[in-house]
Amino acid sequence: MAGFVPPGTTLLGNEATSESAKKINEVHKKVDYLNLPCPIPYEELHREALMSLKPEYFEGMRFDFTKGLNQKFSLSHSVMMGPMEIPSQSSEAIKIPTAHYEFGANFIDQKTMLIGRVLTDGRVNARVKCDLTDDLALKANAQLTNEPHMSHVMLNFDYKGKDYRSQLQLGNGALFGASYIQSVTPHMSLGAEVFWAGQHRKSGVGYAGRYETDKMVAAGQVASTGLMALSYVQKVSEKVSLATDFMYNYLSKDVTASVGYDYALRQARLRGKIDSNGCTSAFLEERLNMGLNFVLSAELDHKKKDYKFGFGLTVG
Repeated sequence: MAGFVPPGTTLLGNEATSESAKKINEVHKKVDYLNLPCPIPYEELHREALMSLKPEYFEGMRFDFTKGLNQKFSLSHSVMMGPMEIPSQSSEAIKIPTAHYEFGANFIDQKTMLIGRVLTDGRVNARVKCDLTDDLALKANAQLTNEPHMSHVMLNFDYKGKDYRSQLQLGNGALFGASYIQSVTPHMSLGAEVFWAGQHRKSGVGYAGRYETDKMVAAGQVASTGLMALSYVQKVSEKVSLATDFMYNYLSKDVTASVGYDYALRQARLRGKIDSNGCTSAFLEERLNMGLNFVLSAELDHKKKDYKFGFGLTVG
């Protein structure tokens, strides 16, 4: 009787052993470090958090109309009416009414993107993106104004490797910069940057890290200029995401933290946040019809007694 084993005991034991072996194999599964994914650009480390916490808030009324002339070329018209803040020694914001019209032209194909904007206040904005090769891209941003020393031009050369990205920046005012980011595991990437602003005789170096899975994204960045930035985004479901960020300058001791949400519905997208200064904001985009979107924006800052509300329509 001592050696009697009840029927089925051996089968159950084999199943348990098999499951344990599978778990052990998953834990000790070797990572192929020669086939790591390519990371996102260094400048987009906090991309998901910025999209959720910092949409394009505005105040007043905005109307945007885009008309496509063919598959590659389109024209845009924008009208903006709302107050503009002016510097003041008072804690309360001082605003004056303004209105602007903006005309734009866009050319987009598989390898080239050209975007130009002209405003009634004299500003001219231009953006260029051109894929020189499959791995090398040129990006250019320029803004020309009639105000002295306010115009600027920036050129970026982006190189995309198999598991890394690098970027070289050149700008007016003797601005030079370079960044590099490398995937070290299937989910983690580490990077560094360096820059030199010759006009202001300032230089700096920064380090960053990013960890992402299917459910979350965490990123951190620190620089010798005193800036430390942390962000975290948790994907609750296919429609809902929660985000938070933390900004700290260890030279000026300024600190700001915020927490927000991003709710994507079938016909609308709602984003909102509240920060450590007590400022609450919300941004709603709703698709009324094909090619017609309605936008609502609101920011409430009770501490500064600054309240901003905006609504707009986007056609095309």
